[in-house]
Amino acid sequence: MEYIFNIQTEQDFLEASLKTFRYQYGNVEIYRKFVDFLKVTPDEVNRLEEIPFLPIEMFKNHQILDKNVSADLYFQSSGTTQMNLSKHFIADQNLYEESIYKSFEQFIGKPEDFIFLGLLPSYLEKQNSSLIYMVDYLMKKSAKSENGYFLYNHSELCELLHQLKDKKVILFGVSFALLDFLDSVESMNLSVAGSPDLTIIETGGMKGRKEEMTKDELLKILQNGFKTDKIYSEYSMTELLSQAYSLGNNEYECPKWMRVMVRNAEDPLTYEKEGRTGAINIIDLANTHSCSFIATQDLGKITGNKFQVLGRIDHSDIRGCSLLVS
Repeated sequence: MEYIFNIQTEQDFLEASLKTFRYQYGNVEIYRKFVDFLKVTPDEVNRLEEIPFLPIEMFKNHQILDKNVSADLYFQSSGTTQMNLSKHFIADQNLYEESIYKSFEQFIGKPEDFIFLGLLPSYLEKQNSSLIYMVDYLMKKSAKSENGYFLYNHSELCELLHQLKDKKVILFGVSFALLDFLDSVESMNLSVAGSPDLTIIETGGMKGRKEEMTKDELLKILQNGFKTDKIYSEYSMTELLSQAYSLGNNEYECPKWMRVMVRNAEDPLTYEKEGRTGAINIIDLANTHSCSFIATQDLGKITGNKFQVLGRIDHSDIRGCSLLVS
C-alpha cells in the first residue's frame, strides 16, 4: 500500500481513497456493517463526500482490523483506567514509521538534522502511546546523544536548553506540560535560553490540567516563554497513523495521503462550505489495515488547503450510529 506516498494530484488522492474504501468495506467487518447500515452501495460511491466516515467512538468498543492480517501492536488513547479507551491495532508498523518520517520531512525537515527532546509526562507514564512511538522513532532516526525525555525535572531541561543553544533542537511537548515548565522555570528565577534554532512542537492535551485558553493564547505564551518564533503544532490521534502540522497561526496542513473534511455537526452526511465551522472528518490512507475514514469529535474549519481545530463537540452521539457502538 506504499502507493499512497506517491500521491501527487487530486485525482491520485480520489483514486487511492476509492480503492482503499472498497478494500476496507470488503475486509474490515465493523466498517462493512456500518456502511451497510447506512444503505450505501460501494460500487456507486465515486466522490469523497459519498464515502461513509466511521464514528471514532467505534475504536472504544470494537477491534477495527483487516481480517487478512494480525496485529500484536496496538495504540491506546490517554485517560484514566476507569475510562473506556480507544484501541487502534497496528498490522504494519513500517507503514506508520514511513508516514511519520515523510510527514515530518515535508513540514519540518529531515529528522537526522535535529536533536529531539520530549516533555510528555502524561504519555510517558502510560503504555501504548502512538505519540511516544512517534517521538521514539524520530529520536532513533536522529541518533543524537543529547536526545531524551523529561518528566518533571524542569531545571535539568532548562540547563540542557542552555547547553544546546547553538544546535538545532526540537522540543515536543504536551500543552499543559510546556506551561508547567515555564511556570516552574519562572518560580526558580531561571530563564529559557532564547535560540533561533529552538523549535517547540506542542501536541495539544490540556485535558483539564490547566485553565482553558484559546490556541492563539497558548501559542503566544509559548512564544514569549521559550523566546522563539518557531512554535509549531502537531495534530493526530490514537486512531490515525498520519500527522498534520501547523507552522503558525493555528493553521494545519496535511501530508498528501491525508485529508480533512468538515461535516455538519448535526447532520453527519452533509458537508460545510469552506470557512464554515463543523465537525472534522479525516481521511488517513496510512490506516490501510483499520479504517481510513474517521468521523472525529473535533470542531474545525477549512480555508484553502489548510484547516483549523477549534475545540470539541459537546455531545458524543452521532445520529444513526448507536446500533453499532454497543
